[in-house]
Amino acid sequence: MIVVSKKTEVHSLLENKRQSGSKIGFVPTMGALHDGHLSLMREALRVSDVLLVSIFVNPTQFNSSSDLENYPRQLENDLALLETVAPNAVVFAPEVTEMYPPNETLRSYDLGGLDDVMEGAKRPGHFQGVAAIVDKLFQISGPCKAFFGEKDFQQLAIIRHVAAQYHPHVDIYGVPTRRESDGLAMSSRNMLLSPALRAEAPIIYQSMLKFARQVRHDGIEACLKEFVAMVEKSGHLKVEYAEVARSKDLKSVTDFEENTRFFTAVFAGDVRLIDNVSLS
Repeated sequence: MIVVSKKTEVHSLLENKRQSGSKIGFVPTMGALHDGHLSLMREALRVSDVLLVSIFVNPTQFNSSSDLENYPRQLENDLALLETVAPNAVVFAPEVTEMYPPNETLRSYDLGGLDDVMEGAKRPGHFQGVAAIVDKLFQISGPCKAFFGEKDFQQLAIIRHVAAQYHPHVDIYGVPTRRESDGLAMSSRNMLLSPALRAEAPIIYQSMLKFARQVRHDGIEACLKEFVAMVEKSGHLKVEYAEVARSKDLKSVTDFEENTRFFTAVFAGDVRLIDNVSLS
């Protein structure tokens, strides 16, 4: 495994491998790796010769300084876990000043309205931060196949948009959400849950599955009410939003359509969990 922290070093290393005929697979992460990340890496290794993994907690996509401060950081553990699936990986683990030099003026991105809804509406500026870091990372990686989880489906849509605008040499792959045995979507934030909230959190996915089974018959409005009631029954979880939107453009719908998904964000104490499922 090769671990580097400088942009020029990783860019040069990848260019050398590319010139020798290697195809690059790229999995960008914010660390605190889990099996969901590993599934992305396995997919990348299946279609590429060299795996690039970035580990960087991106400050520009956080809306809260306390959220940024509390986000789990465990580089040594991450490298040990990565070793189990990709011992020959190239790992890019930069400092913040390497990615955001002092006095840098960040570009403003036209995200085609994909950032106006759901996560974008609840976290203003979040997706500008996501766009900024993927733009920077794709400049460093050069031509590659980049892999992202569908748990962050809105983010995936925005990354596809950014890549199409600025990095047509990067192919974006979405990988289905990995779940724990009880259905909870794998997330680095899960480790912040108390034991009691961790035991309760699977009701989110269970309620989503019930929504998906009934929505064609009972309609969106009635199913949304039932979803919120199920999730909030104990009083320990709080639904921030729940809505149905088109997979293609993330436009909200009130009557059932094909090619839509159900999206939700739920607070478990101070920990914010997001999830989504396909409805067709």
